[in-house]
Formats: sequence, C-alpha cells, structure tokens
Amino acid sequence: MSGGSLRTEVCRDTEGFGRLASEWTALYGRCASATPFQSHSWLHSWWVSYGRPGALRVVLVRDGRGALVAAAPLMRARGPLPVLTQLGGAITDFTDVLLDDGRPDAAAALASAVARAARGAVVDLREVRPGAAAERVFAHWRGPCRRLPDSLCLELPAVPMEGLLARIPSGKAQRVRAKLRKVDALGIDARIVAAPDVPAALDRLLALHRLQWRGRGVTAEHTSARFAQHLARAVRPMVERGDAMVTEFRLGGDVVAADLTLMSPRLAGGYLYGADPVLRERKVDVAAMLLRHGARETSADGRATLSMLRGSEPYKHHWRPDPVRNRRLLLTGPATAPLLWLRAGAADARRRAAREVRERPWAGRLLARLPGAPG
Repeated sequence: MSGGSLRTEVCRDTEGFGRLASEWTALYGRCASATPFQSHSWLHSWWVSYGRPGALRVVLVRDGRGALVAAAPLMRARGPLPVLTQLGGAITDFTDVLLDDGRPDAAAALASAVARAARGAVVDLREVRPGAAAERVFAHWRGPCRRLPDSLCLELPAVPMEGLLARIPSGKAQRVRAKLRKVDALGIDARIVAAPDVPAALDRLLALHRLQWRGRGVTAEHTSARFAQHLARAVRPMVERGDAMVTEFRLGGDVVAADLTLMSPRLAGGYLYGADPVLRERKVDVAAMLLRHGARETSADGRATLSMLRGSEPYKHHWRPDPVRNRRLLLTGPATAPLLWLRAGAADARRRAAREVRERPWAGRLLARLPGAPG
C-alpha cells in the first residue's frame, strides 16, 4: 500500500525480519523515545525464542526512497479473539513502535498501516511508557480506542550515587555509605565485560541468579532454556552498540555477583542480576552495590532516567523513586468495537480484583477457593 510519499508493507517471516537489522537499527537511532527493548537485537531474538509460525506482523512504513521511517513490531496473539499485540511478551518491560523524529507524517501513516494490518482484530499494546512513540500513533487513530493503566515502574534521576543519597533521610544515607565502605573493605571490584566475553558472563549471571533464588520464589521463565538462548543472541550485539552493559563483581578472584543493565540515550535500567548467597552471609548490601555501580556508569552520558523497571518491591522504595505508570493502548476499527470494549472490560475487572486482594487479603483467599479459580 502507498499514500503520498510514504508506502507501507507487512513483514510476516522470521528471515525477512532478520534482514531488517541494519535499517531497523538506523531508525531506532532516530527515535528518541525508544528504549533498548525496541532494538532489533532484542526483538528479533525474542521472536526466535518465543514466536509462533505464521503469527508475525511487523508493519513497516518507508519513504519515497525506500528508507524505513516507522515500524510496529506486532504479532497475532493466542486466544479465542482476534488480537494483534506487540513482540517482547512478559519479559519486556517497555514496548513501543518506532517513529523517525524527522518525519512528522510517519505517525499518521503508521496508524493507517496498522489499522489495515489489524482488519478484524483488536490491537493491544501493553507496557507503553509515557511519552512513547506509540502514543503518537494512538493520537492519530481514527477508530475506537481506549487507554488503560498498566504496570507500575519506579524511576530515579540518572545521577551519581551521592545524588541518589541526597534523596533519602540523612541517617539512612549514612547507613548506606557504611555498607558501601564495607563492600570496598572486602575488596569487591566491578569489571565491565567486553563484548567477546559476554556469552560466558551471561552463563555465570544466570547460574548466580538461580543460586540466589534457590528455595525461594523466582520468575520461572528466567530459569528456562529459551530465556537463556534469547539473552545469548540479543545481548552481545547490544553491548557492541552500547545498548547494554554486563558487569561482574569479583571477590578474591571469584565472580560473586553479575548484572545486566540495558541502556538507551535517555534511559538505563537494571534488567537482571545474580548474587552468590555468600554475600548475604557476609551482610553485603547487594542492591546498594549494584545501584552505585549502575549510577556511576549510566549517568556519564547525559541520560535523564535510571529506571528500576517494573515492580514495586520494598527495597526499591528505600530510594524514594518516582512512580511512573505504564499504559495499555487498545485500538480497533468500527466493526470490531465490541471486541475492544470486551477486552477493556476484562482488563478493568482484573485490575479491580487485584486491588481488592491487595487491600483485603482475606478476599484473595476466598477467591482462591471458588470453583474455577486459578491454581
């Protein structure tokens, strides 16, 4: 399809998606709101590990010279209703489309192209960060649409550690400084891993992650073979381009902790870490150690945000982060509006039920006993 000086197409095969790498990366560099989760390395690797044959729908917009100016990485979702959703799944904290910031007409063109690709389906974009390019597509959507709240993220300014300590009460800041002095006294040193050494470092990170959570609740997917394969494919090229950083922390020559941080020009976020339980036994504050290193390394290049990504775990709140709510964007055509309202209503109901469980724990126990409740 073509319109004016722009033309659109849909990529439906893994090999074709792979061949887009160089021009996708160029477009990624021209979209200021993009996060590392929109890099070609992350998305293509995710599709190889998690995609289903026949489901890929990557919507592309090109200018008159053939240059890529917009892209929406989508797929057909599983389930009884026709739905197009984003690539990246549950292991991706922020999803988005890509728009060339130098082409103000790209958003409208991509909205029209996605509408054609989704004919008869609902477009359901989860975990859209405020200010994302997808919000410009939402603004140009001509059919029924709905914006819902999604996961809560916690964010800090990308400043060195002393700037982060200034956010918390002075007594607590002094205790953190004492804990960091203990890290230094033990001789724990941090080493940023060079790209050729990333695959072996990721193996060590995942082993430490499993060891750290052994006997406790852990995200099951992080222990799966397909997740390990995804990271092995995605992270090395991301490190080579500056979209990721792997750090190992050594004590007496042994790797006792490892961290994977994803980075874009505006934002950095600690994605996954692993720590040997020996650090807990020696009363090492691993979270403070990782945050100090991440703050130092990611504040040097003019980034505005150090994201703690999704989740509201108590240890994150020690730093008085700013809460930022991701958004869920639902879009469709007039003929399929009832499907959108049905999906939005189900999402509202789940959100109300989750709030009820948080506020009244007895309600969660009661719901769990009802026939048909999830096990």
